[in-house]
Amino acid sequence: MQLGLVGLGKMGFNMRERLRRAGHEVVGYDRNPEVTDVATLADLASTLDGPRVVWIMVPAGDATRQTVAELAGILSDGDLVIDGGNSRFTDDAENAKLLAAKGIGYLDCGVSGGVWGLDNGYGLMVGGDAKDVEQAMPIFDALRPEGPRDEGFAHAGGVGAGHYAKMVHNGIEYGMMQAYAEGYELLDKVELVDNVPGVLKAWTRGTVVRSWLLDLLVKALEDDPALTDIKGYVEDSGEGRWTVEEAINNRVPAPVISAALYARFVSRQDDSPAMKAVAALRNQFGGHSVTKTQS
Repeated sequence: MQLGLVGLGKMGFNMRERLRRAGHEVVGYDRNPEVTDVATLADLASTLDGPRVVWIMVPAGDATRQTVAELAGILSDGDLVIDGGNSRFTDDAENAKLLAAKGIGYLDCGVSGGVWGLDNGYGLMVGGDAKDVEQAMPIFDALRPEGPRDEGFAHAGGVGAGHYAKMVHNGIEYGMMQAYAEGYELLDKVELVDNVPGVLKAWTRGTVVRSWLLDLLVKALEDDPALTDIKGYVEDSGEGRWTVEEAINNRVPAPVISAALYARFVSRQDDSPAMKAVAALRNQFGGHSVTKTQS
């Protein structure tokens, strides 16, 4: 099957390779001339036979919206666009509406697997019409992990459902990473345990807390046992915030995911204004000592 792939960054580049290994013809476009197959989006579209399928893997937000708008002016009735980036689910209805006016189908696909997806396959969560999903199924089958289709792929629902599912997936990921990180810090803090990497590695087989994330933490510690080369500063790409917002909108208690998100905010503060206020209050009502800033 032919596929146009827009965006050949960390994920898109490996996805192109995995699809080619599976025998699909992939034409990639990227602004980086070192990795692109064609010079422009118009060139990409003209290279493909109809009905054309174009997969977008560019940063969420304006970059994706602009790409969808450009494709709406290039593609034709019967073609299909798939947004595989981490777009907010509320963008999908607008993208689908814009393309539908030209007779172009639209699917949103949450993709999980990171840089390891090339060899391991990608977890896929798709939103959109069933006939559009069926049209793209050979691509989904090539990208997902080997094994039963429902282990690594789901048609989650209508337009927006794929990105919504991926949003919740990433919110859960925030909580899991934070729990592992707190456990690591506690083990590392006490003198009683002198083989923290060994303990974590032992957890990777036969325990109820084993997971791929734990495997990756063990790998990170094998590469840098004290994590001395990494600063404790953690960004968030949006999905955790959106998950918390949706939990609030739907009155769903989500204390773990919320706390994990706030922990990332704390990681970016050199000196917490809130903790300054707490120290000042303890001093005011109880006469407790405070640590002064260096002049």
